[in-house]
Amino acid sequence: MSTFSAFVLSRDDDGQQQLAWTELTDDDLMEGDVTVDVSHSAVNYKDGLALTGSSPVVRRWPMIPGIDFAGTVAASSHDDFSAGDPVILNGWGAGETHLGGYTQRARVPGDWLVPLPPAFTPAQAMAIGTAGYTAMLCVLALESHGIVPGVGPILVTGASGGVGSVAVALLSALGHEVIASTGRTEEADYLRDLGATEVMDREELSGPSRPLGKERWAGAVDSVGSHTLANVLAGTRYGSTVAACGLAQGMDLPGSVAPFILRGVTLAGVDSVLASKPARLEAWSRLARDLDPARLDSITQTRPVADAPSLAPEILAGRIRGRVVLTIP
Repeated sequence: MSTFSAFVLSRDDDGQQQLAWTELTDDDLMEGDVTVDVSHSAVNYKDGLALTGSSPVVRRWPMIPGIDFAGTVAASSHDDFSAGDPVILNGWGAGETHLGGYTQRARVPGDWLVPLPPAFTPAQAMAIGTAGYTAMLCVLALESHGIVPGVGPILVTGASGGVGSVAVALLSALGHEVIASTGRTEEADYLRDLGATEVMDREELSGPSRPLGKERWAGAVDSVGSHTLANVLAGTRYGSTVAACGLAQGMDLPGSVAPFILRGVTLAGVDSVLASKPARLEAWSRLARDLDPARLDSITQTRPVADAPSLAPEILAGRIRGRVVLTIP
């Protein structure tokens, strides 16, 4: 029986989390009809929560963390995949209820996998990862509500993070005027290089909101939630749409119904974890078409998977710019 190694999260007798690089066998893998040799993963906000224990993200113990991976099919009984196929996984409970991507080998249901687009290497796919794929789902949500280039500026909150960086790059490439909101104003040049036309301090949005404010943007991508999302909604133009996908500031929404009933604003919730296969395929197809690889490279750093534990508190504190790709030894 072949062996492989993985980061394994476990709990000691006192309920404290432990993380160790551990040797496993194929019998330790969970059920699935596709086995993948993993080459790359990534650090997402949810990975930070899992690795630090800051939130009860992990619901099965022991657990291999990592909500993303890219690699090559080693064995498959699924009709869509054969040995040697390059594939991507995002979400579906990986790293939460199903063994995740910080491993040399994974076994998952084939319906969870997406073929790697020829435009990307496995490393680039993980530079996009759940964060970038979620950003594309947000863009698609805006487009489905008629938010197209020329209707007015689009606000992106948390703009220097993973979702925000990819959203700024995508929206600007599509021809939108982009306002980037960030708590790291020293990243203004970085955001303008990605295509932002204006950079605003997040302090303008992070406090308690009024029911309605000046109509400033024709759409928004919000990964922050709480007071920020309430302020975003209050400043959204009549008949426009906000795509909400995150909770970095909090899960609450301390706002008013006024934007919805007086301005006809749409709040479009975006979930990437359980998105349908067609939605995933469309998102990755559009990423391959619309995301400039040069801009992707500019937001990406590459680290070994052994660095994941030290990166986890950094991403939760908002100190990581863009995306971190993890190489699996």
